[in-house]
Amino acid sequence: MGKKGKEKNTANKAKHTKLLNRKKNKLKKEKETRKERLKNIITNHREQQKNEEKK
Repeated sequence: MGKKGKEKNTANKAKHTKLLNRKKNKLKKEKETRKERLKNIITNHREQQKNEEKK
């Protein structure tokens, strides 16, 4: 049986999911960049410690 009444508003749903996906991707990207920065900071710090120990 078909649906009675007016049709669903799928355009707004599509826009909403698009915006939510955009937000999720942005947060995921920020999380990854933070991890990369922390890794770089840690490796640089370890290298500096090794260089100081050699002296």
